[in-house]
Amino acid sequence: MPWTDSPRTNRAIALLLGAVSVAAFAPTGAFPVLWLSLAGLFALLTRLADANAPTRDGAILGSCFGAGFFLSGVSWVYVSLSIFGGMPAPVAGLATLLFCVGMSLYPALAGALFVRFAPVGWRRALFFAAAWTLTEWLRGWFLTGFPWLAAGYSQTPPSPLAGFAPIVGVYGVSLLTALVGGLFALAIRPATRWKSLGAIAVLLLSGFLLLQHTWTSPHGEPVRVALLQGNVAQDLKWRPEKFEESLRTYYQLMHDSPAQLTVLPETALPVFLDQVPPDYLEALTAQAARQRGDLLFGIVTGDRHEYANSAVSLGASGEQRYDKSHLVPFGEFIPPGFAWFMAMANIPMSEFTRGAEAQKPMRLAGLNAAINICYEDAFGEEIIRALPEADVLINISNVAWFGDSLAPPQHLQIARMRALETGRMMLRATNTGMTAIVGADGRVHHALPPFTRAALSGEVRAYSGSTPYVRWGNGPIVVVALLILCFMRRRNALS
Repeated sequence: MPWTDSPRTNRAIALLLGAVSVAAFAPTGAFPVLWLSLAGLFALLTRLADANAPTRDGAILGSCFGAGFFLSGVSWVYVSLSIFGGMPAPVAGLATLLFCVGMSLYPALAGALFVRFAPVGWRRALFFAAAWTLTEWLRGWFLTGFPWLAAGYSQTPPSPLAGFAPIVGVYGVSLLTALVGGLFALAIRPATRWKSLGAIAVLLLSGFLLLQHTWTSPHGEPVRVALLQGNVAQDLKWRPEKFEESLRTYYQLMHDSPAQLTVLPETALPVFLDQVPPDYLEALTAQAARQRGDLLFGIVTGDRHEYANSAVSLGASGEQRYDKSHLVPFGEFIPPGFAWFMAMANIPMSEFTRGAEAQKPMRLAGLNAAINICYEDAFGEEIIRALPEADVLINISNVAWFGDSLAPPQHLQIARMRALETGRMMLRATNTGMTAIVGADGRVHHALPPFTRAALSGEVRAYSGSTPYVRWGNGPIVVVALLILCFMRRRNALS
């Protein structure tokens, strides 16, 4: 078992387990790693529970796991603040450290709940999974939410647990991931070995069979699409002298890759919409008209006093607009009391106006498209607001802020989970990567290499129907987890 009698050593092991867990996510994608690292955390917490250790010991152990997990997994926060945001390196490093420590409070809460209330026997694994899932869900909405690296994201195909995503969503898959981890830890003990291994086999086989089931169905003819990746460096993008180059880049890519639907990245044109030369917009519209199709591009709309991060369409379907609703703290709005902090960074346009929560899908090239911008696709319940009316998902992003870090492949994995949950294809147009066409089964059909200037041409299909997750959202899995914590806790835990 991965423990010793030394609390300091066990905390170091938990820190290491958390750091290793990141290998389960993209780009490595070694999804069983998270089963094993959570098994190790479960074993360490079980040791404390059996010894009737203080609740704070469970919190400390959980926070150590979380610190290793987030310091390893979201180190790209430093990249955005320092390298591209212009913040002094020591300040950016401290900010990143404090952010990761803050995120580690959620695993700390799961550890505290386990040591204080976990029952005995096999039910411990279920209690562990419920505590882990509830704290992840809490992290996903508290203070606008940071659902990045939820355990369920590591289980996109080929993991058999991906089969449960259309039913229970990413947090349901997180619960099952943590449950498998707990069961692996129990399998070490002879008394619970075969029951635990049998339960794991049932879960994995069920997930594999569910992966063969299709919850939605394609309809209509395939639509030719071109997703443009301009590869404009973030530190050059907003310079006035580079504006003409950006215009030429996207016009040429569109000209060379005709399609019924052409999609440009977030803020592809780095000016306000009314600052774009009218003849340029007319040229883009004419390009789309030649295909009797539509063009969607990211741009800032409004004026210097009130502006939105928008996606605007031109072409056969007429001009339409979507305004980003879920803004990124510090990147797109400044939380109260933090203006001094943002003054040390060089982030243009960091006080956007929120778009409406409920915005209808756009009609593009005969498709009903649910538009989301960058970070918005990390919030599953927000994506399903446009369903089942929408028959395709489109994400436009600019992850150039994070350079050649873990963020772009992690973001693509999040998009794959959204496709699985909704049973819809997902189109992703990004500035520097990962531009991709994702199937309704969560698998990447086509993708461009990162940091290349190119157009990704392919086909997309409209899908109809609703998965169970589209109908119910996160509510059922949250209720189930709460019921487990309430009714499976140790009976003398409150004495």
